[in-house]
Amino acid sequence: MSITTEFLRRPLMTGAVAASSRRLAYAMTEAIGLERARTVVELGPGTGVFTDAVLARLAPDARLVAVELNPVLAARLSATRRDTRLTVVQGSAADLAATVREPVDAVVSGLPWTVMPRERRGHVLDAVTEVLAPGGRFTTFAYLHAAWTPPARDFTAELALRFDRLERSSVVWRNVPPAFVHRATQRP
Repeated sequence: MSITTEFLRRPLMTGAVAASSRRLAYAMTEAIGLERARTVVELGPGTGVFTDAVLARLAPDARLVAVELNPVLAARLSATRRDTRLTVVQGSAADLAATVREPVDAVVSGLPWTVMPRERRGHVLDAVTEVLAPGGRFTTFAYLHAAWTPPARDFTAELALRFDRLERSSVVWRNVPPAFVHRATQRP
């Protein structure tokens, strides 16, 4: 089972044709304070590339809650990761507040934002901002080739409205396809 197989089965649910690179995972997890975080959420962990990068940065007593909608990917992630800091939840990112029930220091997202209907995307972003602690960080990525499209521009505008600060990383060329990272900070 691969991310490509799941994409072919459920393209709107999976969103990615290939697994993200370790270089993109590094870019997604750097400079967001994971080393000091108590609780982190990952949305759409897929095959676990970002999960592994988050776990590598987390303190021994921190907690990572990975929320995956796809039941096949959730079961596989749960079966292949034996880290006691990780809890895999098969469910929707829109139900984040009920899933986590505590303030979150950082949210790392691999969700396919630009293929989501606008209303659902808004619900998920609202759920993210609801659970983030003051000053909490949100990080997600976008493919370079799609950055100019209306859904991608709308998504960037939605981030700018919801967060106090929004930054964009340099392009991660060694990812298929090349991508960049959005890093947003919750209002204090």
